[in-house]
Amino acid sequence: MAGKIKDVVTAGQGAVTPPARREEEYPLFSLQREVNRLFDDFFRGFDLRPLRMADERWSGFSPKMDLEETEKEYRITAELPGMEEKDVEVLLTGNSITLKGEKKEEKEEKGRSFYHVERSYGSFQRTVPLPEGIDLKKVDADFRNGVLTIKLPKTAEAKKAGKKVPIKGAKK
Repeated sequence: MAGKIKDVVTAGQGAVTPPARREEEYPLFSLQREVNRLFDDFFRGFDLRPLRMADERWSGFSPKMDLEETEKEYRITAELPGMEEKDVEVLLTGNSITLKGEKKEEKEEKGRSFYHVERSYGSFQRTVPLPEGIDLKKVDADFRNGVLTIKLPKTAEAKKAGKKVPIKGAKK
């Protein structure tokens, strides 16, 4: 082992460097390089953060949203636990609706021999494209128990616009 360390030290001091070893002598290196390339190719384009924490307090959060269509309206429901109405903003344009907000949380624990404070902050912004035929003057938003519900009524023309298409089965 001492000889190997000496070779490395002398190689760095301008001595003659040993010739590079071929990949054939170390087949696992080429295999590892190929596996790394495959993983890099597969995950390219994904927003993957290494060591991502299970709770999202360090990187913000994105509220869970449901989109629903009925005969009379579109309904957006967003889960915003731990938030209050004053922390949320709804912006409506002709072709999209944007939900923005900021979540602030602080936990404090005191004991006989310790004092622990934990603070977390996160903001979000979600934009949802809207279809044509929404009566923008009658849009309504309601916030209760950490759930935001936005009702987007359809115009009279949009309510009539749908047409049921009959489905034909294969003939035998």
